[in-house]
Amino acid sequence: MYVCVCKAVTDSQVAQAIDQGACTRRQLMQCTGAGGVCGKCSQSIKSLLDEKACRQHVMQPA
Repeated sequence: MYVCVCKAVTDSQVAQAIDQGACTRRQLMQCTGAGGVCGKCSQSIKSLLDEKACRQHVMQPA
């Protein structure tokens, strides 16, 4: 699914960038271009970041 229509960035591309170490919206914008034009996707990007961070936190051994 497209997260950023302006730059044609998909949720898979955002997830891949997060997996490769992007952990802020700014870093994702630099990696993918998402969020750099109109900003309508900013909330979706934040949600993906929060979701991935939560999963990574749960999956880390204590």
